[in-house]
Order: sequence, then C-alpha cells, then structure tokens
Amino acid sequence: MNKHEDIIRKIQERLSTLSKSERKVAEAILAAPKQTIHSSIAKLAARAEVSEPTVNRFCRTLVGSGFPDFKVLLAQSLATGTPYINLNVEPDDAPGAVTNKVFEAAKNNLTRAQEVLPEATISRVVDILAQARRIEFYGLGASGSVALDAHHKFFRLNMPVVAYTDILVQRMAAAGAHSGDVIVIISYTGRTLPLIETARIARETGAAVIGITNPDSPLTEHCSIVLPIEETEDTDIYTPMSSRIVYLTLIDALATGVLLKRGPEFNAHLKKLKQSIQDTRTPKPEKK
Repeated sequence: MNKHEDIIRKIQERLSTLSKSERKVAEAILAAPKQTIHSSIAKLAARAEVSEPTVNRFCRTLVGSGFPDFKVLLAQSLATGTPYINLNVEPDDAPGAVTNKVFEAAKNNLTRAQEVLPEATISRVVDILAQARRIEFYGLGASGSVALDAHHKFFRLNMPVVAYTDILVQRMAAAGAHSGDVIVIISYTGRTLPLIETARIARETGAAVIGITNPDSPLTEHCSIVLPIEETEDTDIYTPMSSRIVYLTLIDALATGVLLKRGPEFNAHLKKLKQSIQDTRTPKPEKK
C-alpha cells in the first residue's frame, strides 16, 4: 500500500500517541477531510483551535513534511484510498447512525489486523499451542472476557486449559508454571503493570509466554512471542469495543489452527461433545 492510500487510517491509528494540541488537529481533519484539502493552514489552525506551528508539527509527524504536502496526500487518499467514514460517535447521532459507526469500526479494525498480523508468527503460535502440556489464558478487565472466551474455545480440544482473570491467582499460577506450559497474556494496551510482572514471573519458570497485545508496549519485553494488535481506541476514556472483536476473532483463528493440527480423527471427540448437549435444546423447527 502506498503512503497516500492509508494517510487517513494512519491519522486514526496515531490519535492515542499524539500530544493534546496535535490531536486537536487530527480530529479537525478527520471531522472534515474534504474541507481540509481546500483550507489554508490558518483556517485549519483556527478550526482546531491551535497555532499554525502546531499544524505544521502535526504534518511533519505524520508525513515528514509540511502542510502543503500533507494536503496533497490527503487528497490522494480521498480520491484513491478506502472511502472515509467518520467513525466517531456524536452526541446527536441517531441510533441507526451509531449502529452503523460501531459496525464499520469493527470491520475496519478486523481488516487492519488481518493486514499486519504476520502469518509466520501465527503459524508458530499455533504449533506452540498444539504441543503445549497445559495452556493458561490471562486477562484483566475487558481483556478478561477475551481470556474466558479463549478457554471456552480451547477446552474442547482435549487439552488442559484454564483462564484466570484475578491478579493474585495469575501471579501464583505463573509462579507454578513449568517448561512445556504455555501462558497467553491478553492485554489491549500492554501497559497493565500486574500483567507485565506476571509475564516476567512466567518467563523465569521456563514456560512459553505468548502476548496478544500492542506491539509497542512494555509487556512485549517479557513475552517469548508476540501477536501484535495495534491500539485503535482510547482506553483511557472508553472500554475497548471494536478492538475486542479483533481479539476474539484471532482467538477463533488460533483455536481452529490447533484443531486442524489434531487431524480428522479428532472429529469423533468433537462429535461426542456436541451429542452431550443435544438434549438441552428444543428441536429445530421444520423448514416450510
């Protein structure tokens, strides 16, 4: 992908890393990208309520040059890149508009994650999980629900699997891990101190530590291998929503990969599990 094709996406991805004043510039551009193309630097600065040097600093941060070059790239992005959709929910949005924005945000994040996740790393993680003596999933807060979903997916694969969402239990379990165990730590930010310390403890035991997290985070320093998912939401204010879908989808992909490693003879085990819950459901209605 050429630089001009992803400039809008690049702005969205960098929002959480910008200074307060530069973020105001980014939000003003995202709110009205077409208007920005025809604006002077003075008009954009006024609209963003910042100084003109701040606008230039923002442009240099994003594209390495000043406002005129930035406008050219922005115009090219709108003309040939993915159609821009303002995904920021506004207070006066109707329920239908909010629904559309939430769905579009989920689709955009899934597409972006699919583009940047290295296939070789995914294959390696699947191999590690398939050979594990025991698998433990750790997560806190919103990431805790992803860890629980991972347990729900992997326990069907006939291997010892647990999910821990309590800080103290995670630390004790990590300290008791052994070589051959795999600990998967799920963290949207990768900056949660208890999870970073737990990863360090687990590595010292000889266990493999897989991080599903922000690739630029401190957590990665204590992981054996990292599946990178970049931050796209400001979790200092909001609970992760669309990004959570990315994590759940990646868990599904890993579980499916491990299942395929088991081979077709494993289907009998899965069939037995399905049959065990058949009498808990009402019959399917007949198709007319």
